[in-house]
Parts: sequence; structure tokens; C-alpha cells
Amino acid sequence: MNAFGNFEALLDEDAITPLPPEPEGPHKRDLIAGLEKGLAVIEAFDQDRPRLTISEVAQRCNLTRAAARRYLITLEHLGYVSSDRRMYSLSPKVLRLGQSYMHSARLPRIVQPELHKLAYALKEASSAGVLDGHDVICIAATEAGRLVSSTLQPGTRVPAYCTANGRVLLSAKTPAEVDAWLATQTLEPRTPHTLTDPAELRTEINRIRLRGHALVDQEFELGLRTVSVPLKNYRGEVQAAMNVSVNAARVSMAQLVDDCLPALLQAQARLRSAL
Repeated sequence: MNAFGNFEALLDEDAITPLPPEPEGPHKRDLIAGLEKGLAVIEAFDQDRPRLTISEVAQRCNLTRAAARRYLITLEHLGYVSSDRRMYSLSPKVLRLGQSYMHSARLPRIVQPELHKLAYALKEASSAGVLDGHDVICIAATEAGRLVSSTLQPGTRVPAYCTANGRVLLSAKTPAEVDAWLATQTLEPRTPHTLTDPAELRTEINRIRLRGHALVDQEFELGLRTVSVPLKNYRGEVQAAMNVSVNAARVSMAQLVDDCLPALLQAQARLRSAL
């Protein structure tokens, strides 16, 4: 075989030789387990569980009771946790962690002014959020003088499966990714209106993917109606979701669509060039 033939053989061999898979994340040896577990202890506290015992923290974080005690003592020493007898709760210092994100991250700073314009034009509350595991975290919000829900403020977490922002963000996933996500969920009935059947929820997420917006009628909280749209960058990638929320006693679902969706879509279009 001549040199050219040898070269062709090498090309053929390279063409069929599979490339090694790219690593999906950092090596375990590069991770600091103590930091990971300490943050998990902070995340164990939420709106439904503002005060926890050592045993409850251990159970929620999959720690031994002795380890949970040491993490709580350390966090209390650093000022992030306070204790009252045998109960622990987060201290206001934890807000520094969230404020560091709000002041330094680009996304909230871009979205917040648009939320103000939208909310005060409609005289309704508006917020934006991103998906984090099972929940949606609110990254920006304004109430425009109307308090329709205590969850519409930066830093709050709400379930993704029964909220408009959550369903919009889920609709950005592939059907296979949605199926995998649903398999990890416990779809609890937050109200009598909550959609809790996985097949029906999957169908609704598919509808949202096609029509480009989500409508939720009192599924997360009685009296709360919401319409939401995705916020995409110039490449069409979903970065967040933005909504308008109204009181069900004042605004019907038809009014919500007719009066609020057009303005929401206009805000969506303005933000696309900035994201």
C-alpha cells in the first residue's frame, strides 16, 4: 500500500473511532463535602418548616444526628442560624447570600425595570423566576400596590408543577426531560383546583410549549390567577419566566388573557434583545 493509501486508512480509522465522552461535572475529589452539606442544612428551612430540631435537620439532609448538630453549631457561630431551646431557625444574615445574587447577577437587573413598567401599566402584580430543581425561585417582582400573594417577592420558592412560571420553564425542556422530572415529583393538591395527574400535567406542558404561554387558575393558591411567558435570549434559549398575577375575585381568566397577555408579550419581545 502506498503512502496515500496509508493516509486514507488512518482517516477511515479515525472516522470510526469513538471520541471519549466529555465529563458531566467536576471530579468528586474536587468538591468540598462540608460546604455542600452546610448549604443543604440552610436549605432545609423553608416557609413550611421555619423551625427545626437537630433530628429533623438530620433527617431532611440525610445526616447523622451528631453531624447535623455540628453543622448547626457552626452556622450559629457564623451568625446564619439562631436557636431557642432545642429549635433552630435561620437568622437575617442568610439574606446576605440572596442579596449578593440580586446585586451582582445580570438577569434580575435587566428584568426588574421591565416588570415595573408592566405592573404599573396594568396595575397588577408581576414577577420573574428561574427553575431550581422542584421549585421556581423568584428573582424579581413588583406588586404595583396590589398584594395578591405573599410568594410574589424576590427569593421566595414555589412548586413548579402548579405555577404558571414553573410550567413555562418546564415546557422549555424536551418531552423526555419532562418525563424524567415528573418521575421525581410528588404532585400534592395545593387547592381543590390543582392538577395532580402526571399524564394530564404532561399534556398541559405540551400545550404550553405549542402556544407559548401558561395559564394557571387557583392551582397554587386560592384566589390567585396567573399568566406567564418564557423569557428568551437572542439565540432562543429560555433564561427565565415572567408573569402577571391577579385576584380571582376581580379578574376572570378571559380578562386575564385579553388585558394582560398582550402587554406581557410586548415586554417579552423587548427583553429578548437584552438577554
